[in-house]
Amino acid sequence: MTVSKFYKQWLPEDTALLEPWRSEIREAAESATAESFHPPIAELRALIDRDPVVRMNMTEMIEQIPEDKKKYHPKDIDQLLRWLNVVIQTAPPFIGGAAVGTPLSAVLMWTMGTSAGFEAYRYQSLNAAFKRILAFWTTFLNGPNSRYVLNPGPFGWQSKAALDQLHMDDYQYNKSALYWGFGSWNQFFTRPLAPGARPISEPNNSKVIVSACDSTVYAIEHNVASYSKFWLKTQPHSLHDMLGAASAQYLPTFAGGTVYQAFLNPFNYHRWHSPVSGTIRRAFVQEGLYFSQANSEGEDPTIQDHSEGYITQVQTRAIIMIEADDPAIGMVCVMPVGMVEISSCIIGAHIIPGARVTKGQELGLFQFGGSTHCLLFRPGVIKEFRAATGDFRKVGQPIAIAN
Repeated sequence: MTVSKFYKQWLPEDTALLEPWRSEIREAAESATAESFHPPIAELRALIDRDPVVRMNMTEMIEQIPEDKKKYHPKDIDQLLRWLNVVIQTAPPFIGGAAVGTPLSAVLMWTMGTSAGFEAYRYQSLNAAFKRILAFWTTFLNGPNSRYVLNPGPFGWQSKAALDQLHMDDYQYNKSALYWGFGSWNQFFTRPLAPGARPISEPNNSKVIVSACDSTVYAIEHNVASYSKFWLKTQPHSLHDMLGAASAQYLPTFAGGTVYQAFLNPFNYHRWHSPVSGTIRRAFVQEGLYFSQANSEGEDPTIQDHSEGYITQVQTRAIIMIEADDPAIGMVCVMPVGMVEISSCIIGAHIIPGARVTKGQELGLFQFGGSTHCLLFRPGVIKEFRAATGDFRKVGQPIAIAN
Protein backbone atom coordinates (compact mmCIF):
# COMPACT_ATOMS: atom_id res chain seq x y z
CA MET A 1 0.00 0.00 0.00
CA THR A 2 1.28 3.45 -0.93
CA VAL A 3 0.43 6.09 1.68
CA SER A 4 0.41 9.85 1.25
CA LYS A 5 2.41 12.03 3.64
CA PHE A 6 0.23 15.08 3.01
CA TYR A 7 -1.95 15.45 6.08
CA LYS A 8 -5.02 17.55 6.67
CA GLN A 9 -3.84 19.94 9.36
CA TRP A 10 -7.15 20.39 11.11
CA LEU A 11 -4.94 21.67 13.93
CA PRO A 12 -1.71 23.65 13.48
CA GLU A 13 1.50 21.66 13.74
CA ASP A 14 2.67 24.28 16.23
CA THR A 15 -0.06 23.77 18.81
CA ALA A 16 1.13 26.84 20.72
CA LEU A 17 -0.79 28.83 18.09
CA LEU A 18 -3.95 27.63 19.82
CA GLU A 19 -2.97 29.29 23.09
CA PRO A 20 -4.98 32.55 22.63
CA TRP A 21 -8.09 30.43 22.04
CA ARG A 22 -7.27 28.14 24.97
CA SER A 23 -6.86 31.18 27.22
CA GLU A 24 -10.43 32.23 26.42
CA ILE A 25 -11.67 28.72 27.19
CA ARG A 26 -9.75 28.61 30.49
CA GLU A 27 -11.12 31.98 31.57
CA ALA A 28 -14.70 30.99 30.74
CA ALA A 29 -14.26 27.63 32.47
CA GLU A 30 -13.06 29.12 35.76
CA SER A 31 -16.61 29.90 36.84
CA ALA A 32 -18.03 26.51 35.84
CA THR A 33 -19.18 24.24 38.65
CA ALA A 34 -20.64 20.74 38.66
CA GLU A 35 -24.08 22.31 39.14
CA SER A 36 -23.67 24.33 35.92
CA PHE A 37 -22.54 21.41 33.75
CA HIS A 38 -24.56 20.77 30.61
CA PRO A 39 -26.38 17.38 30.74
CA PRO A 40 -23.82 15.28 28.78
CA ILE A 41 -20.91 16.66 30.83
CA ALA A 42 -22.79 15.86 34.03
CA GLU A 43 -23.36 12.34 32.67
CA LEU A 44 -19.63 11.98 31.94
CA ARG A 45 -18.87 13.16 35.48
CA ALA A 46 -21.23 10.48 36.84
CA LEU A 47 -19.60 7.79 34.65
CA ILE A 48 -16.15 8.73 35.96
CA ASP A 49 -17.41 8.58 39.54
CA ARG A 50 -19.00 5.14 39.23
CA ASP A 51 -16.55 3.37 36.89
CA PRO A 52 -13.04 2.98 38.36
CA VAL A 53 -11.55 1.86 35.02
CA VAL A 54 -12.74 5.04 33.28
CA ARG A 55 -11.52 7.15 36.19
CA MET A 56 -8.11 5.42 36.18
CA ASN A 57 -7.58 5.77 32.42
CA MET A 58 -8.72 9.39 32.27
CA THR A 59 -6.55 10.34 35.23
CA GLU A 60 -3.51 8.62 33.74
CA MET A 61 -3.98 9.97 30.21
CA ILE A 62 -3.86 13.51 31.63
CA GLU A 63 -0.80 12.67 33.75
CA GLN A 64 0.91 11.13 30.68
CA ILE A 65 0.70 14.31 28.58
CA PRO A 66 4.32 15.23 27.68
CA GLU A 67 5.84 17.60 30.22
CA ASP A 68 6.46 20.37 27.69
CA LYS A 69 2.77 20.30 26.64
CA LYS A 70 1.12 20.16 30.06
CA LYS A 71 0.95 23.92 30.43
CA TYR A 72 -1.45 24.01 27.48
CA HIS A 73 -3.83 21.34 28.73
CA PRO A 74 -6.17 20.54 31.64
CA LYS A 75 -4.25 19.46 34.73
CA ASP A 76 -6.88 17.07 36.08
CA ILE A 77 -10.30 15.54 35.36
CA ASP A 78 -12.20 18.39 37.01
CA GLN A 79 -10.53 20.98 34.81
CA LEU A 80 -11.02 18.82 31.72
CA LEU A 81 -14.75 18.62 32.37
CA ARG A 82 -15.01 22.38 32.88
CA TRP A 83 -13.16 23.02 29.61
CA LEU A 84 -15.40 20.59 27.71
CA ASN A 85 -18.47 22.25 29.24
CA VAL A 86 -17.42 25.55 27.64
CA VAL A 87 -16.26 24.11 24.31
CA ILE A 88 -19.59 22.46 23.46
CA GLN A 89 -21.22 25.89 23.41
CA THR A 90 -18.64 27.40 21.04
CA ALA A 91 -18.16 27.23 17.27
CA PRO A 92 -14.87 26.31 15.55
CA PRO A 93 -12.70 29.41 15.05
CA PHE A 94 -10.39 30.05 12.13
CA ILE A 95 -6.81 29.85 13.34
CA GLY A 96 -4.46 31.14 10.65
CA GLY A 97 -2.34 29.51 8.05
CA ALA A 98 -3.54 26.17 6.73
CA ALA A 99 -5.21 25.15 9.96
CA VAL A 100 -8.53 25.32 11.72
CA GLY A 101 -9.22 24.74 15.35
CA THR A 102 -11.24 21.62 16.05
CA PRO A 103 -12.22 22.67 19.55
CA LEU A 104 -12.71 19.31 21.27
CA SER A 105 -9.52 17.97 19.72
CA ALA A 106 -7.61 21.04 20.80
CA VAL A 107 -8.49 20.08 24.38
CA LEU A 108 -8.07 16.30 24.04
CA MET A 109 -5.32 15.86 21.43
CA TRP A 110 -2.35 15.10 23.68
CA THR A 111 -4.39 12.66 25.78
CA MET A 112 -5.21 10.63 22.66
CA GLY A 113 -1.57 9.71 22.01
CA THR A 114 -0.85 8.37 25.50
CA SER A 115 -0.90 4.72 26.54
CA ALA A 116 -3.85 5.36 28.87
CA GLY A 117 -5.61 7.36 26.15
CA PHE A 118 -5.33 4.51 23.64
CA GLU A 119 -7.30 2.33 26.04
CA ALA A 120 -9.66 4.98 27.33
CA TYR A 121 -11.07 6.11 23.99
CA ARG A 122 -11.84 2.51 22.97
CA TYR A 123 -13.79 1.88 26.18
CA GLN A 124 -17.42 1.56 25.08
CA SER A 125 -19.05 3.44 27.97
CA LEU A 126 -16.67 6.39 27.55
CA ASN A 127 -17.16 6.39 23.77
CA ALA A 128 -20.93 6.45 24.35
CA ALA A 129 -20.50 9.40 26.70
CA PHE A 130 -18.62 11.32 24.02
CA LYS A 131 -21.32 10.44 21.51
CA ARG A 132 -23.84 12.21 23.77
CA ILE A 133 -21.48 15.18 24.11
CA LEU A 134 -21.15 15.41 20.33
CA ALA A 135 -24.92 15.22 19.85
CA PHE A 136 -25.43 18.06 22.32
CA TRP A 137 -22.76 20.16 20.60
CA THR A 138 -24.33 19.45 17.20
CA THR A 139 -27.57 21.00 18.41
CA PHE A 140 -25.65 24.18 19.21
CA LEU A 141 -23.81 24.12 15.86
CA ASN A 142 -27.15 23.79 14.06
CA GLY A 143 -28.49 26.89 15.78
CA PRO A 144 -28.10 30.63 15.08
CA ASN A 145 -25.85 31.28 18.10
CA SER A 146 -23.06 29.35 16.36
CA ARG A 147 -22.73 31.91 13.54
CA TYR A 148 -20.61 34.36 15.51
CA VAL A 149 -17.38 32.94 14.01
CA LEU A 150 -18.52 34.09 10.56
CA ASN A 151 -16.88 37.49 10.98
CA PRO A 152 -13.86 39.35 9.52
CA GLY A 153 -11.84 39.34 12.76
CA PRO A 154 -8.54 37.47 13.22
CA PHE A 155 -10.35 34.26 14.27
CA GLY A 156 -13.23 34.76 11.84
CA TRP A 157 -14.08 32.86 8.69
CA GLN A 158 -14.57 36.11 6.78
CA SER A 159 -10.98 37.21 7.48
CA LYS A 160 -8.67 37.68 4.50
CA ALA A 161 -6.52 34.71 5.55
CA ALA A 162 -9.59 32.45 5.61
CA LEU A 163 -11.01 33.82 2.36
CA ASP A 164 -7.74 33.10 0.58
CA GLN A 165 -8.41 29.39 1.19
CA LEU A 166 -12.20 29.07 1.21
CA HIS A 167 -12.80 29.79 -2.52
CA MET A 168 -16.30 31.05 -1.72
CA ASP A 169 -17.09 31.71 -5.39
CA ASP A 170 -17.52 27.94 -5.70
CA TYR A 171 -20.48 28.00 -3.29
CA GLN A 172 -24.00 29.28 -2.89
CA TYR A 173 -24.03 32.17 -0.38
CA ASN A 174 -25.04 35.81 -0.03
CA LYS A 175 -21.85 37.86 0.00
CA SER A 176 -23.52 41.04 1.30
CA ALA A 177 -25.74 39.44 3.97
CA LEU A 178 -24.95 39.19 7.66
CA TYR A 179 -23.20 35.85 8.28
CA TRP A 180 -23.31 35.41 4.47
CA GLY A 181 -26.95 34.45 4.93
CA PHE A 182 -26.19 31.19 6.76
CA GLY A 183 -28.48 30.22 9.62
CA SER A 184 -25.86 28.28 11.58
CA TRP A 185 -22.24 27.13 11.63
CA ASN A 186 -23.22 23.78 10.10
CA GLN A 187 -25.09 25.50 7.28
CA PHE A 188 -21.89 27.36 6.46
CA PHE A 189 -19.69 24.31 6.75
CA THR A 190 -21.91 22.14 4.55
CA ARG A 191 -22.63 24.93 2.08
CA PRO A 192 -23.76 23.62 -1.33
CA LEU A 193 -21.87 24.21 -4.54
CA ALA A 194 -22.75 26.94 -7.00
CA PRO A 195 -24.20 25.63 -10.27
CA GLY A 196 -21.45 24.44 -12.59
CA ALA A 197 -18.72 24.57 -9.93
CA ARG A 198 -17.95 20.83 -10.24
CA PRO A 199 -18.44 19.59 -13.82
CA ILE A 200 -18.62 15.79 -14.08
CA SER A 201 -16.00 14.19 -16.33
CA GLU A 202 -17.52 12.26 -19.25
CA PRO A 203 -20.93 11.73 -17.61
CA ASN A 204 -22.01 9.24 -20.28
CA ASN A 205 -18.82 7.17 -20.25
CA SER A 206 -19.33 4.44 -17.64
CA LYS A 207 -15.64 3.51 -17.68
CA VAL A 208 -14.62 6.85 -16.14
CA ILE A 209 -14.89 6.71 -12.34
CA VAL A 210 -14.91 10.12 -10.69
CA SER A 211 -13.94 11.52 -7.30
CA ALA A 212 -16.66 11.33 -4.65
CA CYS A 213 -15.23 14.21 -2.59
CA ASP A 214 -12.92 17.18 -2.90
CA SER A 215 -9.97 15.36 -1.38
CA THR A 216 -6.28 14.45 -1.44
CA VAL A 217 -5.35 10.84 -2.13
CA TYR A 218 -4.06 9.18 1.03
CA ALA A 219 -3.64 5.56 -0.02
CA ILE A 220 -4.38 3.12 -2.85
CA GLU A 221 -4.22 -0.53 -1.80
CA HIS A 222 -4.58 -3.44 -4.21
CA ASN A 223 -5.42 -7.08 -3.48
CA VAL A 224 -6.97 -6.08 -0.16
CA ALA A 225 -7.24 -8.89 2.38
CA SER A 226 -10.46 -9.89 4.09
CA TYR A 227 -8.62 -9.87 7.42
CA SER A 228 -5.55 -7.76 8.22
CA LYS A 229 -3.78 -6.53 11.35
CA PHE A 230 -4.99 -2.97 10.74
CA TRP A 231 -3.44 -1.71 13.99
CA LEU A 232 0.13 -2.15 12.69
CA LYS A 233 2.36 0.75 11.65
CA THR A 234 1.46 0.20 7.98
CA GLN A 235 -2.29 0.24 8.84
CA PRO A 236 -3.41 -2.18 6.10
CA HIS A 237 -7.10 -2.15 5.22
CA SER A 238 -9.10 -5.07 6.66
CA LEU A 239 -12.32 -5.56 4.71
CA HIS A 240 -14.00 -7.61 7.43
CA ASP A 241 -13.54 -4.76 9.91
CA MET A 242 -14.29 -1.96 7.45
CA LEU A 243 -17.60 -3.48 6.35
CA GLY A 244 -18.61 -4.75 9.80
CA ALA A 245 -21.12 -7.44 10.67
CA ALA A 246 -24.01 -5.51 9.10
CA SER A 247 -22.35 -5.72 5.66
CA ALA A 248 -20.64 -9.10 6.01
CA GLN A 249 -22.47 -10.43 2.94
CA TYR A 250 -20.36 -8.09 0.77
CA LEU A 251 -17.02 -9.42 2.04
CA PRO A 252 -16.62 -11.98 -0.81
CA THR A 253 -17.51 -9.25 -3.32
CA PHE A 254 -14.57 -7.01 -2.43
CA ALA A 255 -12.01 -9.56 -1.18
CA GLY A 256 -8.84 -9.18 -3.23
CA GLY A 257 -10.07 -5.92 -4.69
CA THR A 258 -8.91 -2.31 -4.38
CA VAL A 259 -9.36 0.40 -1.76
CA TYR A 260 -8.94 4.04 -2.76
CA GLN A 261 -8.71 6.36 0.28
CA ALA A 262 -8.59 10.16 0.21
CA PHE A 263 -8.93 12.83 2.90
CA LEU A 264 -10.56 16.23 3.20
CA ASN A 265 -8.97 19.31 4.71
CA PRO A 266 -10.85 22.08 6.56
CA PHE A 267 -11.35 24.18 3.44
CA ASN A 268 -12.64 21.46 1.12
CA TYR A 269 -16.22 21.05 -0.02
CA HIS A 270 -17.80 18.65 2.50
CA ARG A 271 -20.44 16.71 0.62
CA TRP A 272 -20.07 13.31 -1.03
CA HIS A 273 -21.14 12.32 -4.54
CA SER A 274 -21.51 9.09 -6.45
CA PRO A 275 -18.40 7.98 -8.37
CA VAL A 276 -20.54 5.95 -10.83
CA SER A 277 -24.07 5.73 -12.18
CA GLY A 278 -26.09 2.89 -10.71
CA THR A 279 -28.61 1.71 -8.13
CA ILE A 280 -28.39 2.01 -4.36
CA ARG A 281 -28.44 -1.44 -2.74
CA ARG A 282 -27.62 -0.52 0.86
CA ALA A 283 -27.06 2.75 2.77
CA PHE A 284 -26.60 3.10 6.52
CA VAL A 285 -24.32 4.53 9.22
CA GLN A 286 -22.07 2.06 11.06
CA GLU A 287 -21.56 3.32 14.59
CA GLY A 288 -17.99 3.27 15.90
CA LEU A 289 -15.39 5.10 17.94
CA TYR A 290 -14.65 8.84 17.91
CA PHE A 291 -11.32 9.71 19.55
CA SER A 292 -9.30 6.52 19.03
CA GLN A 293 -6.02 6.46 17.13
CA ALA A 294 -3.43 3.83 16.25
CA ASN A 295 -1.02 2.88 19.04
CA SER A 296 1.62 2.27 16.39
CA GLU A 297 1.72 5.99 15.59
CA GLY A 298 2.65 6.92 19.17
CA GLU A 299 2.07 10.48 20.31
CA ASP A 300 0.32 12.26 17.46
CA PRO A 301 -0.26 16.00 17.96
CA THR A 302 -2.20 16.16 14.68
CA ILE A 303 -5.03 14.11 16.26
CA GLN A 304 -5.90 11.26 13.86
CA ASP A 305 -4.19 12.52 10.72
CA HIS A 306 -1.55 9.77 10.86
CA SER A 307 -4.10 7.06 11.78
CA GLU A 308 -6.29 7.28 8.69
CA GLY A 309 -5.88 3.67 7.62
CA TYR A 310 -6.63 2.43 11.13
CA ILE A 311 -9.77 4.54 11.61
CA THR A 312 -11.51 3.10 8.52
CA GLN A 313 -11.94 -0.07 10.58
CA VAL A 314 -13.08 1.38 13.91
CA GLN A 315 -14.62 4.84 13.53
CA THR A 316 -18.22 5.88 12.84
CA ARG A 317 -18.73 5.69 9.08
CA ALA A 318 -21.37 5.62 6.36
CA ILE A 319 -21.56 2.56 4.11
CA ILE A 320 -23.26 3.05 0.74
CA MET A 321 -23.40 0.15 -1.72
CA ILE A 322 -23.99 1.13 -5.35
CA GLU A 323 -24.49 -1.46 -8.09
CA ALA A 324 -23.01 0.26 -11.12
CA ASP A 325 -24.91 0.23 -14.40
CA ASP A 326 -21.73 -1.05 -16.05
CA PRO A 327 -21.62 -4.79 -15.21
CA ALA A 328 -17.82 -4.77 -15.55
CA ILE A 329 -17.71 -2.46 -12.50
CA GLY A 330 -20.49 -4.13 -10.52
CA MET A 331 -20.80 -3.29 -6.83
CA VAL A 332 -18.96 -0.22 -5.51
CA CYS A 333 -18.82 0.79 -1.85
CA VAL A 334 -18.62 4.48 -0.90
CA MET A 335 -17.46 4.79 2.71
CA PRO A 336 -17.18 8.27 4.26
CA VAL A 337 -15.42 7.98 7.64
CA GLY A 338 -15.71 10.38 10.57
CA MET A 339 -12.82 11.55 12.74
CA VAL A 340 -12.90 12.97 16.27
CA GLU A 341 -15.67 15.58 16.59
CA ILE A 342 -16.21 15.66 12.83
CA SER A 343 -18.02 12.35 12.81
CA SER A 344 -21.58 13.11 11.73
CA CYS A 345 -22.10 11.13 8.52
CA ILE A 346 -25.46 12.29 7.13
CA ILE A 347 -26.81 10.15 4.27
CA GLY A 348 -29.24 11.97 1.98
CA ALA A 349 -32.92 11.13 2.55
CA HIS A 350 -33.21 10.05 -1.09
CA ILE A 351 -30.34 7.53 -0.84
CA ILE A 352 -32.33 4.37 -0.11
CA PRO A 353 -32.25 0.83 -1.55
CA GLY A 354 -33.57 0.82 -5.10
CA ALA A 355 -32.90 4.52 -5.73
CA ARG A 356 -31.13 5.44 -8.94
CA VAL A 357 -28.10 7.73 -8.85
CA THR A 358 -26.13 9.24 -11.68
CA LYS A 359 -22.40 9.80 -11.70
CA GLY A 360 -21.67 12.94 -9.68
CA GLN A 361 -25.04 12.97 -7.85
CA GLU A 362 -24.92 13.99 -4.19
CA LEU A 363 -25.11 11.15 -1.64
CA GLY A 364 -24.73 12.93 1.69
CA LEU A 365 -22.45 15.12 3.79
CA PHE A 366 -20.13 15.39 6.77
CA GLN A 367 -21.89 17.65 9.29
CA PHE A 368 -19.19 19.84 10.80
CA GLY A 369 -16.39 18.75 8.66
CA GLY A 370 -15.30 15.52 7.25
CA SER A 371 -12.17 13.61 7.36
CA THR A 372 -11.51 10.73 5.05
CA HIS A 373 -13.37 8.41 2.71
CA CYS A 374 -12.83 5.13 0.89
CA LEU A 375 -14.06 3.67 -2.37
CA LEU A 376 -14.04 -0.13 -2.55
CA PHE A 377 -13.85 -1.91 -5.91
CA ARG A 378 -14.12 -5.59 -6.84
CA PRO A 379 -11.03 -7.44 -8.13
CA GLY A 380 -10.19 -6.74 -11.75
CA VAL A 381 -12.38 -3.64 -12.06
CA ILE A 382 -9.70 -0.94 -12.28
CA LYS A 383 -7.64 -0.73 -15.48
CA GLU A 384 -5.64 2.25 -14.28
CA PHE A 385 -5.80 5.04 -11.74
CA ARG A 386 -5.70 8.66 -12.88
CA ALA A 387 -4.77 9.86 -9.39
CA ALA A 388 -1.77 9.00 -7.22
CA THR A 389 -1.05 9.49 -3.52
CA GLY A 390 -0.73 13.17 -2.71
CA ASP A 391 -2.84 14.27 -5.70
CA PHE A 392 -5.86 16.50 -5.08
CA ARG A 393 -9.08 15.72 -6.95
CA LYS A 394 -12.34 17.66 -6.94
CA VAL A 395 -15.77 16.07 -7.10
CA GLY A 396 -16.40 14.92 -10.65
CA GLN A 397 -12.78 14.76 -11.73
CA PRO A 398 -11.58 11.34 -12.97
CA ILE A 399 -9.71 9.12 -10.52
CA ALA A 400 -9.75 5.80 -12.38
CA ILE A 401 -10.59 4.02 -15.63
CA ALA A 402 -12.46 0.72 -15.44
CA ASN A 403 -11.79 -2.31 -17.63
